[in-house]
Amino acid sequence: MNLKYALAIIGFLTTSLIYCQNKQITLEEIWSGTFRTEGMQALHSMKNGKQYSILNFDRQTRNSTIDIYDYKTLQKEITLVSSEEIEDIEGFFDYTFSEDESKVILTTNEVPVFRRSRLGEYYVYDINDKSLIKVSEELVQEPTLSPDASKIAYGYKNNLYVKDLVTGKVEQITFDGEKNKIINGITDWVYEEEFSFVRAFDWNKDSNQIAFIRFDETNVPEFSMDVYGSDLYQTQQVFKYPKAGETNSIVSLHLYDLNTKKLSEIKVDKSYNDFYIPRIQWTNDTNVLSAQYMNRHQNELDLWMINTSSNVSKLVLAEKDKAYIDVTFDLTFLKDNSFIWTSEKDGFNHIYHYSREGELINQVTNGNWEVTNYYGYNDKANTIYFQSTENGSINRDVYSIKLNGKNKKRLTKTTGSNSASFSADFTYFINTHSSAITPPEYTLNSAKSGEVVKSIKDNDKLAQKIGDYKTSKKEFSTINVNGNDLNMWMIKPADFDETKTYPLFMYQYSGPGSQSVANRWNGTNDYWYQMLAQEGYIVVCVDGRGTGFKGAEFKKVTQNELGKYEVEDQIATAKKLGELPYIDESRIGIWGWSYGGFMSSNALFKGNDVFNMAIAVAPVTSWRFYDTIYTERYMTTPQENPSGYDENSPINHVDKLKGDFLLIHGTGDDNVHVQNTMRMVEALIQADKQFEWMIYPDKNHGIYGGNTRLHLYKKMTNFIHETLGDKRETRVEKEQESSNIKG
Repeated sequence: MNLKYALAIIGFLTTSLIYCQNKQITLEEIWSGTFRTEGMQALHSMKNGKQYSILNFDRQTRNSTIDIYDYKTLQKEITLVSSEEIEDIEGFFDYTFSEDESKVILTTNEVPVFRRSRLGEYYVYDINDKSLIKVSEELVQEPTLSPDASKIAYGYKNNLYVKDLVTGKVEQITFDGEKNKIINGITDWVYEEEFSFVRAFDWNKDSNQIAFIRFDETNVPEFSMDVYGSDLYQTQQVFKYPKAGETNSIVSLHLYDLNTKKLSEIKVDKSYNDFYIPRIQWTNDTNVLSAQYMNRHQNELDLWMINTSSNVSKLVLAEKDKAYIDVTFDLTFLKDNSFIWTSEKDGFNHIYHYSREGELINQVTNGNWEVTNYYGYNDKANTIYFQSTENGSINRDVYSIKLNGKNKKRLTKTTGSNSASFSADFTYFINTHSSAITPPEYTLNSAKSGEVVKSIKDNDKLAQKIGDYKTSKKEFSTINVNGNDLNMWMIKPADFDETKTYPLFMYQYSGPGSQSVANRWNGTNDYWYQMLAQEGYIVVCVDGRGTGFKGAEFKKVTQNELGKYEVEDQIATAKKLGELPYIDESRIGIWGWSYGGFMSSNALFKGNDVFNMAIAVAPVTSWRFYDTIYTERYMTTPQENPSGYDENSPINHVDKLKGDFLLIHGTGDDNVHVQNTMRMVEALIQADKQFEWMIYPDKNHGIYGGNTRLHLYKKMTNFIHETLGDKRETRVEKEQESSNIKG
């Protein structure tokens, strides 16, 4: 760490003691990017293991470049691609190399569809002859180069196409695709959202077969959203959305052979009813495809190996869990087609090594901590690299370990959040480190020892800038609630005086497997919390039961009863904190977004003797309104578990409202539909409960665009001041005053 940077950090740590640093954070600064961090965009390790590439953009010339850097010197060696030298495009904002790095896909324009899906304009640039080929005149999805870089496959209007980059010929390989009926090779809405992927097709090793998942969503119920726009009449967005207990897409696995031009369905040697195929991936054998099948309850996961030349399938791994199984991207095939797999089967997420036949060779990692990322396997050193919580559940470190489970080594030395990007030959890794007191810094590290070779980039200018503001340290601790030690952070005003009392404002998310209490650098909300702290509030966040990285038992205790134990923990936490001499127990509020909005609503209603106010943004108000995959993973279906759905949904507890309530939603939310808020509003009205609410026209689940975020946070800040501030007037007082006037 250089002296300049160290001084900046010291300045940040001692902010609350230096009264000359009294500049106040404003909402305008938070949402204008004043506190934005610098990073390394689109980092890619080159196959030679000696170089890496970065996407750079010159704001003045509007020129995009893919620049190659040397790992050892960190010096730029060459500009591989420059939009300035390509006549047909003005610039690009993303890139993807072919497997052999002879070609690169340049992204020049993209239009969002849903959270992860995009329609885009793409070009293939040949590194050797500097030629440029437009993938399609239409906006397409998920363009993917074949391993030999001779072809590119993509989705268009629910069908799959392959373009020969030598001849320019385009071959359509499916023909039955139709909106809201059949999708080939691209996931439907619920798979995209809950299984976290869009491209549902994959090239085999020899570039002559494409396996893909077909979705028949004909019988999936439709959901429609009004799009108000600026025209005289509104339009509608209509899409298939399976709510809990309703019909899912019928999925099937298919294969297209580019040599024979034959399209066929792949079937495994087991009869499944109402199932998912959350992952497909070719092995190193050109004719062997792996496919993961999962039952609708998501507590059984089967890994199949399918020989596409003989049509023989073999079940090599079958996992079961009393609650549910999380699907990951951690399946990795080694040269002999043995494979690396992660599982929670011993109570914590760990790495396992299996033979190609599915026989357990050994459990590679073990202990009362979680593997949180698998980075890769170095076959020359017989070493696996991974990230874990061994140094505390709020921290992340990078480790190496031999394939046989021996010689585990912590490679990162600084406490906080560490993540790695390894060179292709595993000589180096670029480590990204941050903590609550250290903004992101990027260093080149030795993969063998973990020692820092060189500093690449830091955010010392940001650290110095923050030193000019009145800020407070984020204090990490645990709080014992309902028999569990829960992770907690607290931010107090910089001029905190323990002889005074302060209102308490709590934030949480609390969704299954989530984490909000983590030792990492500020997100945008953290600056908002700092602003509130300097305006006289104590801000707290606690991860209760059901959250992640403390073992399967802690996480899965909420099974079949989402919103019960999590809410009990937030209420008990508020009660316990309210007993502190410097917290005003008559002024306690809570807020959250999405699952957090579901939680804050429940906390205010069920904990009406503790919480005086709540803000709920884009909340689920009844799990009956949410999608199949997410909801049923934790709740089974409403037909099987009606009490679990209804007893813990805030819409059924509106009669308990006593405090102040602000409800916020975007009408264009394709994820948590505004239906949730509309039904909550009607329930509140019929229960004769006064509340505040705000609707953002055509805004999605993120509620952003133009001035939207600033407006939203002004709205919430004003509500906090009105309900928790020194001059607050509670809802009960307002209703009593109104009643007296009428009397």
